[in-house]
Amino acid sequence: MNSNILRILITMSSLHGVAAAIDYPESRKLDLTEELHGSTVADPYRWLEDDNSEETKAWVKAQNQVTQTFLSTLPHRAEIRARLAEAWNFERTGQPREHGGRWFYHHNTGLQNQSVLMVADRLDGEPRVLLDPNRLSDDGTVALADFEPSEDGSRIAYSISRGGSDWNEILVRDVATGRDTGDHLKWVKFSGLSWAKDGSGFYYSRYAEPGDGDELTQKNEFQKLCFHRLGTPQSEDRLVYERKDQPQWGFNGGVTDDGRFLIIHVSDGTDPKNRVFYRDLAKEDAPVVELLDKADAHYEFIGNEGDVMFFLTGLDAPRHRVIAIDVKQPERDFWKEIIPEGKDLLRDVRNVGGQLICLYLRDARSAVVARDLAGKLIREVELPGIGSVDGFAGRRGETRTFYSFTGFTDPGAIYRYDLASGKSTLWKRPKVDFNGDAYETTQVFVPGKDGTKVPVFLVHKKGLVPDGSHRALLYGYGGFNISLTPGFSVSRAVWLERGGILAVANLRGGGEYGSEWHAAGTRLRKQNVFDDFIAVAEWLVREKYTRSSRLAIQGGSNGGLLVGACMTQRPDLFGACLPAVGVMDMLRFHKFTIGWAWEKDYGSPENPDEFQALLRYSPYHNLRAGTRYPATMVTTADHDDRVVPAHSFKFAARLQECQAAGGPPVLIRIDTSAGHGAGTALAKVIDRTADEWAFLEAELGK
Repeated sequence: MNSNILRILITMSSLHGVAAAIDYPESRKLDLTEELHGSTVADPYRWLEDDNSEETKAWVKAQNQVTQTFLSTLPHRAEIRARLAEAWNFERTGQPREHGGRWFYHHNTGLQNQSVLMVADRLDGEPRVLLDPNRLSDDGTVALADFEPSEDGSRIAYSISRGGSDWNEILVRDVATGRDTGDHLKWVKFSGLSWAKDGSGFYYSRYAEPGDGDELTQKNEFQKLCFHRLGTPQSEDRLVYERKDQPQWGFNGGVTDDGRFLIIHVSDGTDPKNRVFYRDLAKEDAPVVELLDKADAHYEFIGNEGDVMFFLTGLDAPRHRVIAIDVKQPERDFWKEIIPEGKDLLRDVRNVGGQLICLYLRDARSAVVARDLAGKLIREVELPGIGSVDGFAGRRGETRTFYSFTGFTDPGAIYRYDLASGKSTLWKRPKVDFNGDAYETTQVFVPGKDGTKVPVFLVHKKGLVPDGSHRALLYGYGGFNISLTPGFSVSRAVWLERGGILAVANLRGGGEYGSEWHAAGTRLRKQNVFDDFIAVAEWLVREKYTRSSRLAIQGGSNGGLLVGACMTQRPDLFGACLPAVGVMDMLRFHKFTIGWAWEKDYGSPENPDEFQALLRYSPYHNLRAGTRYPATMVTTADHDDRVVPAHSFKFAARLQECQAAGGPPVLIRIDTSAGHGAGTALAKVIDRTADEWAFLEAELGK
């Protein structure tokens, strides 16, 4: 690596204070091509896949130096960061959960990097700190990933993530003393926590220990469901279930509310179609029963009444329905429909206090309906407005439950819901330094390339005149059956305050309208997702909410792929792009960590037809030399072991190579001790957001 890799030359232009020329670090090119399914494919930056090599580390350091030097010159960066910190500095509390008369909930005083787990002897009693993740590291990069109290509330099993990795460690804490018991489990990933009814231990899922140095890249296969008995080493944990003939199956075990059954959800990658097995815990050495073994639909266990199990399912119902299966007569002829499919998507059902609380999506907005166990309507739950609902958790003997409600400009609140009367009363509302009343949210339906109506939420200041002069940020995801619904974000609030428009598009590939909507954006039909996003961008310009030079697009993970694909297909349409932790190499995504699981959505590079479809939109492979691409800041992190940072490294190196002479800046911002996003220290979130908004303001114009 020659000395040029550390040489940075930035010549500043007076226009918006942006960089007119950047001397990017040297990115060595390999003369590497492969013949794949009859196509010659170049991969000149494959060496960046080795995150442990000294050359890659030097490249990362040099790229960060260029990026930080550039960002330090932006005129509004410090101002934006100060406002973000000010706006984020408000007290917030999570939904409470009761176990054994104790109440558990998260709490953040304002600018704590990680929220703290509190416990109280009464719901509105004086709480005490049970677990403060901020004390587990000097920089706030150890996060509390999950926790589960035992039935009597005397202990919690909790998992932590270090540096943003998906790898978790599980520990156990005594609630009365606040001390850990010494139980310590490793190599846990994509796992739930479920206690045995007697508190003797808990069920969890794990993988084999990876090879030394391969922790962040090695394929994750052959997951095992295990039981850990308190006070014993992990080496003595009992294997509950594994399938040596199915390397890609994943297992999540949960004990039913009555303690009778262990329910085993069996997944195959990210395919919504799954299997459900169970073990009768009332019978010693009972076998695992493959109750739903065909993977012909999505099945989600809701609860049971004795031998009768309730499931939310997409079987013969793209928008879902509820069925009941008696395990004594499990044949399909004996299944009973409890709640039929309706016009809205039934996205979740909670079995609490003898009721089925049904959470619907109506054009990506929440609606809630309460029914009895026979499916009879009790009431539609009145909500505060247009927004998103989460909660209604609890057990069969509950008389009350809690839910949260939030919108794009409403930081929301937590409500206590009386199951008998249906009355909601406010429990906690945060006090945020943001005037949501100054903004409005509307929903429009934009015609896509093929005529499909694409829902879009528009958020902006009241009285805004669409004259093409405004900065606009278009956000999307469009994949893996995930729905984008209204929700408050401090980051977006500051964007709105500074005059920006926010547009959130509900693209095909998501879950907003059920399985058919999702399938329409997968595999050989993935291009529909990009076409939808481009159609929304064109509509925003056509309707004069903005113009191309003032339009930015943003997305993370699968949304990072979305941004990468759209900016390579329509570089003329956007003024700036923010692809975050994106899947950028669609020919090799399946070779790292959990990437193989995404083949259910993307298709397989090993399949000739799907390979050709992937190659046509793969962002890394569709960059063309001499093209004027929009101003771009790629973001990733060194501990992202879900979408390995090599995707972003290779894309950024190729984009810098291909950018037209004199074109806008192409930067990559690589965070340290951070991962795919979950559990990121708040200080890092504020820093990254300040960099993103300052970058957009500089490139789109103030």
